[in-house]
Parts: sequence; structure tokens; C-alpha cells
Amino acid sequence: MFTSDAAFSGFSVDDTAAARTFYRDVLGLDVVDNAMGFLELVLASGAHVLVYEKPGHQPASFTILNFPVADVNAAVDDLRARGVETKIYSDEEFPSDERGIVRGNGRGPDIAWFRDPAGNVLAVMQA
Repeated sequence: MFTSDAAFSGFSVDDTAAARTFYRDVLGLDVVDNAMGFLELVLASGAHVLVYEKPGHQPASFTILNFPVADVNAAVDDLRARGVETKIYSDEEFPSDERGIVRGNGRGPDIAWFRDPAGNVLAVMQA
């Protein structure tokens, strides 16, 4: 019978070693190697996200993982101090400040996007 109690998400990368370093050492997530040889990101919520190497990987053109934060300004400053570029879109695509923070101005959360080493898009957003 179909059940959803153990459902999880996943995404591809072109290099699991680079992904492990980024997600563990740069973002500070728990990263474990699973029995199938894939990586699992263990989020503070207890959720697991599968990361797998894929030949011919194409970066996702959408946000694959969102990190709600209490202070988006502080989060962006912290990411930038760790060497993460947070201004990845032009102002024509998403008008933002010099650090890449798009202000929701009541229409949505303040948000900044960044990329993992495989080019996948992630975001920090004001919770």
C-alpha cells in the first residue's frame, strides 16, 4: 500500500565530494553517507534530503532547498563571510541590494539565493 510517512526529497550534483564539503563545512549541516553510496543531508527538523551524483548533471533552475532564518541580513552576512556568493541574479531578474537580498515589501519574505558547487539554487528567507 502507498504511504507517505517516510517520504523525502532529493537532488543531483556533479561531484558528491564537493557537495559533502559544501553542505557540511560551509553550511554546517549534518551530512552522512548512506548504504547506497549517496549523501544524506540531515536537517535540524529531522528531515533527510538525498544528494546523489548524476552523470550529465544539470543544475536545477529553481530553488531546491530553502532555509528560513530569523534574520536574513545576518544570515547573508554569515554566508558571505564563508565565501558564498548571495547575489546570483541580475537586478533585471530580481531587484536586490548589493548583497543579493530581495525585499518582499509585504508581498513575500525577504530572500537571498545562492548556489551549491553543482550550481543548484538554494535560499535563505526571512521567517
